[in-house]
Amino acid sequence: GYPWFKLQATADKIGLAARSSNYELYGEMSARVMGLLSRMSMWTEVYSIDEAFLGLRGTLDEVHAAGEQIKLEILRLVGLPVCVGIAKTKTLAKLANQAAKKIPQLAGVCVWDRVPAATTEQLLEDLPVGEVWGIGHRVAKRLNGMGIVSIKDFRDTDELRIRDKFSIVQMRTLLELRGTSCIPAAEEREMKDQLIFSRSFSEPITDREQMEQVVAMYAQRAASRLHRNNAEAKVITAWAMTSNFNDEQSHQPSATVAMPVHSADPVVLTKAAKSLLPKVTPGVRYAKAGITVTELRPVGTQPMFDEFVSPHESKHVGTLLEQVRTEHGSGAIGLGAGGLKQGPSWQMRRELMSPRYTTHWDELMTVQAR
Repeated sequence: GYPWFKLQATADKIGLAARSSNYELYGEMSARVMGLLSRMSMWTEVYSIDEAFLGLRGTLDEVHAAGEQIKLEILRLVGLPVCVGIAKTKTLAKLANQAAKKIPQLAGVCVWDRVPAATTEQLLEDLPVGEVWGIGHRVAKRLNGMGIVSIKDFRDTDELRIRDKFSIVQMRTLLELRGTSCIPAAEEREMKDQLIFSRSFSEPITDREQMEQVVAMYAQRAASRLHRNNAEAKVITAWAMTSNFNDEQSHQPSATVAMPVHSADPVVLTKAAKSLLPKVTPGVRYAKAGITVTELRPVGTQPMFDEFVSPHESKHVGTLLEQVRTEHGSGAIGLGAGGLKQGPSWQMRRELMSPRYTTHWDELMTVQAR
């Protein structure tokens, strides 16, 4: 990103408006859209806050009409413009969605097999291989080194070549690009490799006490997310960094702790995260900090070492905290420094946030009638 203060003068001249993040509004609008989709399809799989897979049946013309109806209904009932991509596989459906956005003649709805082959082939040739679902940045670099630059190059590559050098994920992507469905509806998603919680500060942090509050709060958020996902982690890394936009010497301390056993215990994670504090230099202006938890796995796959489980976990501390947060809000309770309310000196500023029209009575839209 680019600091807003460096853009503000230019933005004022051209009439550009800035808006801070408004998570409550985004979540509420997303829930409305997903609710509509669930009533307009055989099945719905919510993939992210702004993306979902749907099940449709019918001829190419019939599913195209369904796509147009979905687009119109969401615009009419929620007021959000969307694009719809329809294909035989999830990977092709995502590409069809890109086509719906990029090709004006499609008017926001693309049925992959209904579009002329020359058009889809050109799209696959123009798109870098790293933009296809299932191909990350590192894999894309390896593929580029093999002469596979575009999505079309990848689709047309010999299967054996991909199978020998890459994982089942890339092989599955290849088959999906060729029209063979390998990712069934509502498939249980593979557990993420890691969870990251980080944020830039509105004002720099210069002492260990404030940094303790930050890492404690993020560690407890990580524990909360693990608890909700019925997962636990083995390794936690806490880190901080100075700003890239000033002339001060760069300082990026970090500390990694491998816990004796996998855990989602907020007490254990918070204690591990605090191992960063001795590496924090008082007086240095830290602009950002965060927590990364890795080596995740589902709860219940604990081997034979139950005697090493944290005593806090045996008392269900994490479960109790989640119950309180569910009833009274996410910021209602915390452990130690992480339970303190964020101070105005470092919490994220959202001074340009649009109103939370749908969740706060005092921010309802006002309409004047005459």
